[in-house]
Amino acid sequence: MKNIFDEVSYSCSEKVTKTYSTSFTLATQLLSKDIRRDIYNIYGFVRFADEIVDSFHDYNKAELFNDFAIDLEKAIRNKIHLNPILNSFQYTFHKYEIDRDLVDAFMKSMRMDLTKKKYSTVEEYKEYIYGSADVVGLMCLKVFVQGNNMLYMKLKKNAMKLGSAFQKVNFLRDLKADKEDLNRTYFPNTKFEKLSESEKNEIINDIENDFKMGLEGIKELPLDAKFGVFMAYRYYNQLLKKLKKTPAKEIITRRIRVPNLKKIELLTRSYVKYQLNLL
Repeated sequence: MKNIFDEVSYSCSEKVTKTYSTSFTLATQLLSKDIRRDIYNIYGFVRFADEIVDSFHDYNKAELFNDFAIDLEKAIRNKIHLNPILNSFQYTFHKYEIDRDLVDAFMKSMRMDLTKKKYSTVEEYKEYIYGSADVVGLMCLKVFVQGNNMLYMKLKKNAMKLGSAFQKVNFLRDLKADKEDLNRTYFPNTKFEKLSESEKNEIINDIENDFKMGLEGIKELPLDAKFGVFMAYRYYNQLLKKLKKTPAKEIITRRIRVPNLKKIELLTRSYVKYQLNLL
């Protein structure tokens, strides 16, 4: 029966999430059970697409990505696919009537990573951020509001800013790996080897502004989603604080992390703030 296959598919998406990201898993587990599965389904889809362009260096990435895109189209059209990750994603896609434009924008940005190594202009950078991060935030927002289109439209810009903030923090944290492993740089008007303190601070100020608007949106999310999203915000904001304190010359030589004990501390403090309505 198909419901058995669907359950296997959902389990695969959950497994992908828990295997690839402990931080995202922690935040997702704080969501209501009613929406947790759908966030796993979205994460599994975006993670697999990202893995193709970022990790499979010994294989024909373009061919793999083209096959993935064709299978995605089939999954959405037929409402089933034997790739369990795409099968679970299409379920969530149809359940919440996720805009196809969001999926297409995401795939476009992922495809850009196959060939593009440097984002030289602000326009290119913004286009990539929109497709790789903002639209993922909007897909998740569709789940969080559970059909309340008025609330979705109200929080749309906030969700995009939060997605942008998360992605930009990742870019800053992963400067070394992106350059050395992928020969890729994202921040326009900067040179990896000569990242200055002023350039670093300009990037951080931009992220802080995104976080500020993102937090305003978190405050208005339904209760089923609010605490989990707030926890993700707290984690990435803590990571940004560490990056802010780290000299630019160190950021380009090592990956900055938030220790697991610190994550537990963040969880405890976040829960207290949430319970006391201090967001």
